[in-house]
Amino acid sequence: MKSLIENRFSLLALVLVALLALYGVASATRPAPEAEPAKGLRRVPVASVTVVCPDPGDTDAAVVTPPGGQDAGTATLVTGDNTVTALRTPGTLWHEKIPAKSAPLVVTAKANMAAGLEASQTRRETSGRHRGLAGVRCVEPAADTWLVGPGPAAADVTLYLANPGLAQATVELTVYAGEGPVVSDSGDVITMKPGETRAIDLKDVAPSPLVMAVGVRTVSGRVTAAARAIMHGGKGVDWLPASAPPATRVVVPAVPGGGGTRQLLVASTAETDTLVEIKAITSDGTYALKGKEVLEVPAESVATLDLSNAVDDRSAALVLTSETPILAGVTVTGTGKKPDVAFTAGAAPIDLGSVVADNHTGGDKGARLVLSAPETAGKVSVRVLPRKGKAPEPFEVDIPAARTKQVSLPKVDGPFGVLVLPVEGSGPVYGGRVMDERIKKGLALTVQPLAAARVWALVPPTTESMGVVL
Repeated sequence: MKSLIENRFSLLALVLVALLALYGVASATRPAPEAEPAKGLRRVPVASVTVVCPDPGDTDAAVVTPPGGQDAGTATLVTGDNTVTALRTPGTLWHEKIPAKSAPLVVTAKANMAAGLEASQTRRETSGRHRGLAGVRCVEPAADTWLVGPGPAAADVTLYLANPGLAQATVELTVYAGEGPVVSDSGDVITMKPGETRAIDLKDVAPSPLVMAVGVRTVSGRVTAAARAIMHGGKGVDWLPASAPPATRVVVPAVPGGGGTRQLLVASTAETDTLVEIKAITSDGTYALKGKEVLEVPAESVATLDLSNAVDDRSAALVLTSETPILAGVTVTGTGKKPDVAFTAGAAPIDLGSVVADNHTGGDKGARLVLSAPETAGKVSVRVLPRKGKAPEPFEVDIPAARTKQVSLPKVDGPFGVLVLPVEGSGPVYGGRVMDERIKKGLALTVQPLAAARVWALVPPTTESMGVVL
């Protein structure tokens, strides 16, 4: 028996020695690393993207992937059970009108077609309840989505949720109003089946607020969220852009110049009151707004400030600072007897570049970029991606430090996309695309803040471990 036990231990020892020898040989013979491995998160090219256009029926949908890359790829467009098309050519805009009452448009891209893919929907109406321009960047699933804008007392606000995944998803809704946090009688937890979409009238969740901030938190699964506001009294319609997450410093870009009203909305997610310092960045520089330098925001609520005369006729960005995390957005109205409405919100700098999929110029239609460099001077390259015909030559734009610059986009025959890329050495640049059109009895307009292009993903580092062998 003793001999048997000794043989077993000897055999185990031999196995361990052999494994260690193999690991030593592999370590000794592998090629030397070219450089010290990077610590922390690594950037890798995006290889797969899914975005949802929330309510594309009777609207113009646009999809484009910037040129570049070597691997083949496909972007598939599906609405309901219908496959609309499959795209395989980066750099060329796909732009079509989607039939009325269509289900949400789901765009799924792989490989080369995924890196930088953008999609949007734009609706143009000259009369009726949807009179005006209403545009939205098609959204991808996110852990948290924040939307800031009018409440059900001022507009018919519909929240569109979609679960494009293959697993059940659960989300929680949080609503802040001018009076404080809102708790719905119907509950704030929503469970969605795979592939399910849902349109929620927010007056069923919070019937009384004039202004609100809505948070959609994904507890499990993958969910997209977007909201559209149809102002009461025929005062316009547009989508609420997703806001940057709560932070102690928020930049709200692309506040268009011109007549009409400008209302700032600031929401606090903290449990204490806070004072928010406000500065405007215009073509003349950065300055505190006279008589409106500070806004007091009660805990877990939304406060408003009329900026109609504060920035005059100049396009601007707003820089807000606070001791506690805040969200911010601006409601913009056009001019005329029947004005339209548009919204902008806190955004991140476009360090990786940005793409706007749907733009129109010529005749009564205009489109422009409003770019701001809050800190150091910025410089970007602007490239047009047309649906047809030859593209205009790319051009560069310098944005002086602490200034805002407005850039008219060139006249192009038909719709086109726009690619905005920071030039090497540029400081942080924030911006948005403003599109407007003269229609009967007023100016229709819509604003899309520039969002970071879906080009890179962050992944954790990998390390070697003997635990894998042992």
